[in-house]
Amino acid sequence: MAGGFTMRIIFVCQGNIIRSPLAENMFRYLARERGVGEKYQLDSAGTSAYHVGEPPDHRMRQVADNNGFEYTGRAKQFRVEDFDQFELVIAMDKANQRYLEMKSLPGEQRSKIHLMREYDPEGKPGLDVPDPYYGGLDGFEVTFEIVKRSCQGLMEALESETSTP
Repeated sequence: MAGGFTMRIIFVCQGNIIRSPLAENMFRYLARERGVGEKYQLDSAGTSAYHVGEPPDHRMRQVADNNGFEYTGRAKQFRVEDFDQFELVIAMDKANQRYLEMKSLPGEQRSKIHLMREYDPEGKPGLDVPDPYYGGLDGFEVTFEIVKRSCQGLMEALESETSTP
């Protein structure tokens, strides 16, 4: 990312009210904390239109507030054109990854799609970021911690790529 290049990343879940906006906000926070915020253009979207225009889920906002973390945004739906706008398309789970793969063209577009937990140092290949929508507050706390670890891992991976000659 030398020479002023901006890495564009979009995080994708089903409704864009819990996991993907959390990842967007968490990665933005980590990038700013490291002094590299200007190197990243971030967004999030959902594969469904269920919640378009809605703010993030109030339960995740509560967990974020309890952790001293700002969590903002408005839900929107992923568009096929987004493949051309972003270098990385990060899916929160395998179901959304499959949806994105079906919508993408083989080759460059498809190679941009990754699972979020690929970057979780405590995760194993193929694990999902759990969707806590139908559960209690404890599930939101677990999802918060998984997204935090995964964003830290993604940041480490991207920053180590840029620091090697």
